[in-house]
Amino acid sequence: MEHILKVDNVVKQYGNYTALNNVSISVPKGSIYGLLGPNGAGKTSLIRIINQITMPDSGSVTLDGEKLSPKHVREIGYLPEERGLYKSMKVGEQCLYLAQLKGLSKSEAKAQLDYWFDRLEIKGWWNKKIEELSKGMAQKIQFVVTVLHKPKLLIFDEPFSGFDPVNANIIKDEILALKAGGATIIFSTHRMESVEELCDDIALIHKSNKLIEGRLDDVKRQYRENTFQVGIISGNVEGLMFDLTQRFTVQQTNFKSLNNELKLEISLNGAAPNDLLQILVQRGQVTHFVEKIPSANEIFIRTVKD
Repeated sequence: MEHILKVDNVVKQYGNYTALNNVSISVPKGSIYGLLGPNGAGKTSLIRIINQITMPDSGSVTLDGEKLSPKHVREIGYLPEERGLYKSMKVGEQCLYLAQLKGLSKSEAKAQLDYWFDRLEIKGWWNKKIEELSKGMAQKIQFVVTVLHKPKLLIFDEPFSGFDPVNANIIKDEILALKAGGATIIFSTHRMESVEELCDDIALIHKSNKLIEGRLDDVKRQYRENTFQVGIISGNVEGLMFDLTQRFTVQQTNFKSLNNELKLEISLNGAAPNDLLQILVQRGQVTHFVEKIPSANEIFIRTVKD
């Protein structure tokens, strides 16, 4: 697998405080890579190092096979959690200025801005000042200036902050379109539902250390417990429960359903799913039979607590 970004054994300290403790990550090219962790875990320190805002005390960072250097600033687009637009400047004037800082000529910048303003339906904002926009509107402008120079690596830190569900979905679709166009995206968020929707790979940092890294599906496989959620309508619940508890660990549970059935959570204890299903179909009408796959949120909480 080809990796666009490699962080090797990076250490960052602020006085006696260690923000990153020999952290290594590898971001696959063309992926959406979730950088996860609680507040204070070290994510922001790592993002600042990748953006060359600060330097590591030791370790190395390579971008597309080259040691990270000032020339790579133009190959990275960074949407920080704390937005940085000049409130008294007009939108169009500010976007042109920031685009030229990223290496675009004025004509190139204008062409890209025309494309994005039309795509996001914000052409009427060109002569407005940032202070005249809502938080969500300003967010769209920040998103545009992050992506318009077509960087090979994009870093989005809480990109949906300030958006209502409709506009959050618009930006989500744009992120997926950028990936389809060849961009690699590092995505830092506390919204685990967005991780489920968007991320191919994840890394979890906690207390300055990397605890998890890998394909999201592979991480879920590591945390699966061979537990199934079952819905069943049975005329002999007592007999059903007797048969089940002889072989499995069974407890009542709750999940959304349109049926008025018995709802159970059943751990297989080494048995095969078909062994469980055979008992169920003999004892009633099975209305629900789904393996309980751990969510990104459950993995996050369990790992951090452990």
